[in-house]
Amino acid sequence: MAMEPAADEVDFESPGHFRIYKSGRVEHLDKPPVLPAGLDEATGVTSKDVVLDTQTGLSARLYLPKLEEPSKKLPVLVFFHGGGFMLESAASATYHTYVNPLAATAGVLAVSVCYRLAPRHPLPAAYEDSWAALRWAASAQDEWIAEHGDLGRLFLAGDSAGANIVHDMLLRASGNGGSPRVEGAVMLHPWFGGSKRIEGETEVAAEVTAVFWKYACPGAVGGVDDPRLNPLAPGAPALEKLGCARMLVCTGSKDWFYARGRAYYEAVAASAWPGEVAWHESEGEEHVFFLEKPECEKAEQLMDRVVAFVAGA
Repeated sequence: MAMEPAADEVDFESPGHFRIYKSGRVEHLDKPPVLPAGLDEATGVTSKDVVLDTQTGLSARLYLPKLEEPSKKLPVLVFFHGGGFMLESAASATYHTYVNPLAATAGVLAVSVCYRLAPRHPLPAAYEDSWAALRWAASAQDEWIAEHGDLGRLFLAGDSAGANIVHDMLLRASGNGGSPRVEGAVMLHPWFGGSKRIEGETEVAAEVTAVFWKYACPGAVGGVDDPRLNPLAPGAPALEKLGCARMLVCTGSKDWFYARGRAYYEAVAASAWPGEVAWHESEGEEHVFFLEKPECEKAEQLMDRVVAFVAGA
């Protein structure tokens, strides 16, 4: 009788970051601490946690910047964290310490979504949770959003797998009669893939994508050519259906997923989508570098670009 592979056998490892076992267990090798919501002295931003669905555990962390003019309404930015659909949370230090200054600098009321993670909750759980959170934010059920939010200026943003979620949310909004109406989308180092390597795509990038997607979405039709991971695959929804007016696609020149991010940007620009798409590249920087070294010059330049995009520049 054939023996099953040992549950603790490693399938893939990114030294110093994470290890995936053949059982589907994910080990975070440098797990950031979970930080509580509250007043951030450095930025003046106040945050709070809200449970959106008691059955699934879906929640969000809201960020309200210091109000210089209490009567002035703020753009609402819904943020989706990265981590390959299997790591991190809205409360992790990685994202809490990024969204705080983002809310302060951009002057937005931010809603950071804490969706369910694979492999315990395989996709489409994260997409469904994110869509539920987006609709909740757009409904202004929360007092902060109702009192201080300008839902006529609704933005979506996310990094890596979170940017992948942004793409899915834009298609859902379009398929929902253009509701909610999204003014702009910020794709920070988006994670996309495909079965055939494209020009500039490394073997490591393709391997990382295949392993993560296998555990995040084991039932994916077409594997890594599932349209949710490969929006340029044959039969994928037309990019002209993206439900926003403006888009900013950002990546680093040394990002594992640079080639896919660039291909996505070029495809959107060449499509019949009527919106405006812009590109921002951080020379010499790797995947989501701005989370690991937020005070470096390139990270500050990226933050400035995101702030300008939200402001309409």
